[in-house]
Amino acid sequence: MKRELETLVSAMHAGGITYNEAVREFKRRYLLAVLAHHKGNQCKAAKELGMHRNTLSRTIAELDIDPMQVRHGLKRPPRSERPVFEVKQAVR
Repeated sequence: MKRELETLVSAMHAGGITYNEAVREFKRRYLLAVLAHHKGNQCKAAKELGMHRNTLSRTIAELDIDPMQVRHGLKRPPRSERPVFEVKQAVR
């Protein structure tokens, strides 16, 4: 993992990404991953992150993360959009 991080940092530096942009994007991706893990539950995510829920909420707003989008992204699609699988009956 360390080697992958070093490669990513080198690519970001070579691409002209500023330190502030890199930190912001890391925070955003990290928070999205933790929120997705907890199905959008900010209380559980804040506890795992070791921060107060209000701090997490403020950080989410600062990073332009839509908590509803996180929750909606985890729901099953409507029945009309789900793939249809054939059920094969066992031959007796």
